[in-house]
Amino acid sequence: MTFVKNQTVTLTITDMTENGEGIGHADGYPLFVKDAVIGDTVEVIITKAGKSYGFGHLSRILSPSPDRVPPACLLAAPCGGCQLQALSYPAQLRFKENKVRQHLIRLGGFDDAFLAERFEPIIGMDVPWKYRNKAQIPFGTDKNGQITAGYFAGRSHRIVPMKTCPINQDGFDRILQILLQFARDFKLDAYQEESGRGLLRHALIRHATGSGEWMVCLVINGRNLPHSGELVRRLQTVPGMTDISLSVNRKKTNVIMGEEILPLYGPGFITESIGDLTFRLSPLAFFQVNPAQTEKLYAKALEYASLSGRENVWDLYCGTGTISLFLARRAAKVRGVEIIAPAIENACVNARQNNIPNAEFFTGKSEEIFPNYCREHPEERPDVVVLDPPRAGCDTALLMALLSCLPERIVYVSCNSATLARDLKLLCANDTYRLEKVCPVDMFPQGVHVETVCCLYHQKKEFISVPYELKDDGYLKRLK
Repeated sequence: MTFVKNQTVTLTITDMTENGEGIGHADGYPLFVKDAVIGDTVEVIITKAGKSYGFGHLSRILSPSPDRVPPACLLAAPCGGCQLQALSYPAQLRFKENKVRQHLIRLGGFDDAFLAERFEPIIGMDVPWKYRNKAQIPFGTDKNGQITAGYFAGRSHRIVPMKTCPINQDGFDRILQILLQFARDFKLDAYQEESGRGLLRHALIRHATGSGEWMVCLVINGRNLPHSGELVRRLQTVPGMTDISLSVNRKKTNVIMGEEILPLYGPGFITESIGDLTFRLSPLAFFQVNPAQTEKLYAKALEYASLSGRENVWDLYCGTGTISLFLARRAAKVRGVEIIAPAIENACVNARQNNIPNAEFFTGKSEEIFPNYCREHPEERPDVVVLDPPRAGCDTALLMALLSCLPERIVYVSCNSATLARDLKLLCANDTYRLEKVCPVDMFPQGVHVETVCCLYHQKKEFISVPYELKDDGYLKRLK
């Protein structure tokens, strides 16, 4: 049967994509349907019909899934921030567990039975709402020409105006309304991607749960914010407001933050705590957005590192040194590497203020600093390496360096299980490393993303550097 655009079909949703779209089949023809969840029987209008698959618009739910729940947010459907609000939280956790498992099978080449022995249950939240401690909210212009702010609609840069968000911690809504009212009072315009004109691009709002401190950083298309003193005065009415700044970004780019930070008020940072450790956070510093789950994530990473107090540890892509400092209290020496200089400045301060003398930090690319150090200091072979890369995963040069230095254990913390699977495939090629444990951690309830922690053990009893070359098919070949 041939399917065409605007045709109406009835489907039962049997699966979901990793982006949260429902998948159903009409006479064997797969259709992807936004806002449909596993178990729904739906009426769908085809919006795009390709040769082997198509996309459809959810017209009507004929029979709802037993896992379907009413979204807590009225903007859940148009907003691109929360793709799974119509799915019960237990079903969300099952979806994310399966997502990680399928990536490891399909992209990593691991056997399902092999994973079954090593795969730990996903760590979810007790209350999966009001957890985000950071938001980067774009400004735009509504249909009446008035400045507005909100999150982008799915797969677009069209802003869905927002007054409240149920996954942000309490207080974000008030700060955003102060910023919007200030912009309207002084007739400040929003940045327009097409023309490159307009002043206000994004508002970065960050809350330190442990200290109660707030940070606001306005990303602007210029170097000056008119009436900035009045903005500071208004924001100071928020209890805990500690730091206010501007981020200069005059480039025509989708990158949110600029490289230059101009202070308006405060010390240039806020202070967060995890357990009994405190961390200084600047506007450019990376820090996990879910503080409750961060403690669970790091606890699992520490468990997998299996430190005795004698190990030489590297923490690559270390950010502000959060994992590094937890590791350092159980290791002989920890060295962290991060490419963002302000984050390393924060990490050094964090080590001093927590009285941790055995942590050392380097600014630069992990794939350059780590292998160079290992080459220049062969007597300091790393025992444990912790990886926490961005969504793109590890640079191939870094993976090759690991296969040369051969640490006894690797702990990989990933926010993208697809690139995790790709990297594990390289590390476990030729039985060099063995995947020992895998544990997903739900850092992003209501959304599709999931963190994963895994540990790898080197298979050889003697740690001898073995050179490899990367083949076109993604496998490693040992060189004689």
